[in-house]
Amino acid sequence: MDTWLVDGFGRSLGGLSPNTVAAYVTDITAFTEWAGDRLGLPGPDAVEPLVLRRYLAYLTTKGSARRSVARKAAAVRRYFHWLHRTGAIATDPARRLSAPKGDARLPRVLSRAELTTLLDEPRATEDDAAVDDRDRAVLELLYGSGLRVAELCGLRPEDVDLRRATVTVWGKGSKQRQVPMSGPSVDALRRWSASRSAMVTDRTPTDAVFLNRRGGRLSPRDVRRVLDRRAPAPTHPHALRHTFATHLLDGGADLRIVQELLGHGDLATTQLYTHVSKERLRQVYDATHPRA
Repeated sequence: MDTWLVDGFGRSLGGLSPNTVAAYVTDITAFTEWAGDRLGLPGPDAVEPLVLRRYLAYLTTKGSARRSVARKAAAVRRYFHWLHRTGAIATDPARRLSAPKGDARLPRVLSRAELTTLLDEPRATEDDAAVDDRDRAVLELLYGSGLRVAELCGLRPEDVDLRRATVTVWGKGSKQRQVPMSGPSVDALRRWSASRSAMVTDRTPTDAVFLNRRGGRLSPRDVRRVLDRRAPAPTHPHALRHTFATHLLDGGADLRIVQELLGHGDLATTQLYTHVSKERLRQVYDATHPRA
């Protein structure tokens, strides 16, 4: 019997992405195992605020990064809020729980030279032309439209309008938005559409734009392999989204327009990229001004 109701908590997160749900469940499972095995607590109704503070202290002494501790504290707060809201516990012990703020890390932005290597250098041979066409379309969309990796992997043929150069994506919280596509993205998708049949198998889903080498739907892990294969330096797929946003702001784009393109619900999330741009300006100034 699940006395900690972790499965029910996971089901309550239905509006979030599968990766986010999995992260919440993993964090709460780790907490419940610690509370049960180490402290002998029988269930959530036995948890007091002091227990939660001890847990965060335990994570810190174990060497967990501040950012990781902050994320786990957020998961614990959401878990106990759900338990209290559903009547499973009488009081919420996490209501005043605070944790160290995560380290403020600026997202990595690719240089122009890295982008040229990634997007423009020829890679194909006669044996892997279809794979190369797919890789180019994937990378052009990630950079040219700022898509999240999960959004790109979930694209269906009806989401892509090459004539109007737009792509419709389903973002976090099942929010839909329409994003323009760049000219190179449209060209790359046309080439991929022409060569896609070379990767189709009997088990290929009909509603997948991008396929992996086995004919299945392209996964986020497959996309990471594309970057590992083509990038001149270790690069996470999300760095292309960071680069998309930063280059728009560097070019004078309005912050709220960038917010809409990225699908951010909160403008404060988009404002991170203004700090990235300012940091890049400082780096350029320091490197080039004779009296810097």
